[in-house]
Amino acid sequence: MYSEEDIRRLAWQSRRGMLELDVLLGPFVNEAFRDLAIEDQDRFVKLLDSEDQDLFMWFMQRSVPEDPDLQRIVELILARVQPA
Repeated sequence: MYSEEDIRRLAWQSRRGMLELDVLLGPFVNEAFRDLAIEDQDRFVKLLDSEDQDLFMWFMQRSVPEDPDLQRIVELILARVQPA
């Protein structure tokens, strides 16, 4: 389980300096992270270790992560911002 201090640290790590990433990752960690299953929370933490260029390509749907864990969390984040 992640503490509030951990979540604040993740929110800081979510600030990437690329607007397209910041508008996805920041709100996700602040508004949705607490409600995720622990496995998905762990996936989000793993996602933050990825390079910005990879994140950009995945979130712009120009490529998909090879790692199924990363693919799942990318899909969760995109599903949150895309209309049904």
